[in-house]
Amino acid sequence: MKDKVSMQVTPTNNTLKLRLADFSNLSEALDYAAKGVTGCNFYRRGRLSFVLPYKKLREDSISIAQRLCGLGLERGSRVALVADTDPDFLRFFFACQYAGLIPVPMPAFVNMGGHEAYVSQLNRLISICGASVAIAPKVFSSFLAEAVKTLTLAFTGTPSDFLELSESKEDLKPLDGSEPAYIQYTSGSTRFPRGAVISQASVISNLIEIGTYGLEIEQADRSVSWLPFYHDMGLVGFVLGPVAFQRSVDYLSTYDFAVRPRQWLTIISENRATLSISPPFGYELSARCIKEDDVASLDLSSWRCAGIGAEMIRAEKMEEFARIFAPCGFKKTAFVACYGMAECSLAVSFSALNRGLELDCIDADELSLENRAVPCDSAQKAGDCNIKTFIKCGKPLPQYEVEVRDSTGSVLPERHCGTLFLKSPSIMLGYFGDPETTAEILSPDGWLNTGDLAYLTPDGNIVITGRQKDIIIIKGRNIWPQDLEYLAQLQPEVRSGGVAAFSVPGPDGGEMAAMMVECRQPEKEKRHKIKERLKKMVFEEFGIDCVICLVSRNVLPRTTSGKLSRSEAQKRFLDRVGTTYLTKTDVDLYKQAI
Repeated sequence: MKDKVSMQVTPTNNTLKLRLADFSNLSEALDYAAKGVTGCNFYRRGRLSFVLPYKKLREDSISIAQRLCGLGLERGSRVALVADTDPDFLRFFFACQYAGLIPVPMPAFVNMGGHEAYVSQLNRLISICGASVAIAPKVFSSFLAEAVKTLTLAFTGTPSDFLELSESKEDLKPLDGSEPAYIQYTSGSTRFPRGAVISQASVISNLIEIGTYGLEIEQADRSVSWLPFYHDMGLVGFVLGPVAFQRSVDYLSTYDFAVRPRQWLTIISENRATLSISPPFGYELSARCIKEDDVASLDLSSWRCAGIGAEMIRAEKMEEFARIFAPCGFKKTAFVACYGMAECSLAVSFSALNRGLELDCIDADELSLENRAVPCDSAQKAGDCNIKTFIKCGKPLPQYEVEVRDSTGSVLPERHCGTLFLKSPSIMLGYFGDPETTAEILSPDGWLNTGDLAYLTPDGNIVITGRQKDIIIIKGRNIWPQDLEYLAQLQPEVRSGGVAAFSVPGPDGGEMAAMMVECRQPEKEKRHKIKERLKKMVFEEFGIDCVICLVSRNVLPRTTSGKLSRSEAQKRFLDRVGTTYLTKTDVDLYKQAI
């Protein structure tokens, strides 16, 4: 890699005046960034494979935009882009901005459902957004071709195929501030993915606040990301953000990261990167896979903002990461907890920089029974209080209005848990082609129902406690699925991240808990002992019975962003009782229970 470092675009020799996203639209942001010397560096298998300065990105995007205009599409037509970690995605995304078309990033991975499931997913997503054009890298081109067989599009093919088209001579008319910038499919952890329409004004507003207040972008900042481009954090945080802040960014594909997590840290170390964000599992995977010799070869002292978002954060796992990488200069004060969602462009809140993770220890019984987050003081921690610990996700960005409401819609005071509602210029216009679902979560006066359970602390921090639809309610008591999953993941036979907890119909008409657990142990007798052990642990910890189903590796369903889909796991459980997931004993026990 070192022989190619000199080829990279870097922030250190950029004399362009730093602007923190104060543009009217995304094409204007790229126009400005192209005046400097920064850009994107793409890595494959740990080596620098392609350099794309913003100047070249703008030139290529304009050339592609001229070809798009030659297709004679109506303004605002959608362009589906299979979003692999590839320079062509950036070129076509910004080409749409210049051509007055709306890009729609598509997932770029074949999940465990295999070929047929991925083709079906592409077909449905392209149909939902009504795309007129669909582009996929060569490696995904056969999937795309199959997915659009029943659809009528103006063009389908690879970037190379598209470049064979002639350029139009007409003047480009970029999307303006009032028009959509892109359609972002949500991760779909509680329902099928919906296409959030994000306006130019919304994403620019969010980027301004991220750069100014969340990350406090500096002239020397440089980012590294392995996050997929079709995910809101990967797209807004590490594709649009670097352009809007004129900073260089290094990309590692999600697949390469999963195969060898060390590559993420190596790029940060060798390029002296300052900003990188990951869901918690990225840090956990890195800590689990690293070797002592690898740690000794790294220098992570430049990493000033190690953001954590997209999932519930386990403090002890982050502490372990900080402990393992402290010898190579990682500072646990670099951790920055954040909260956001695709419907808000990206970010809602950031914890304070240079402070590390801030914990909120509360009485678990009060939260479960009364929905109140009552702090546990040091005396209570000695044993008088059943403690539950959450991570503070920081204060909302300045333009957000925040309310926590109960089931009647009444606003709750501090430290009362309810549904989190938000209002901000960063919020989406709505779900594309779905006014009914839009009306369910977005009020006429602009308040968004996030579907997340949360409370506010006296110091103004948002604390997320779970998803409203995921909560298991047993005899009036709230059980967080993450707590059940955590117990299971403590077992050596259970894969990290391979547990889904959810509710199923109980014998009295209420709910009972169930868990699907990916287990490494193949022997029948030992599997039975694992199940009994888990049932006992759940009962001792929570006083409830739990149906335990051990399943094979990679059986649990996940969203396009890689997050566990509890709702889909629940659906599969209920749909397939008596077939492949449960043993006959499990089936009989469950049927007897109901």
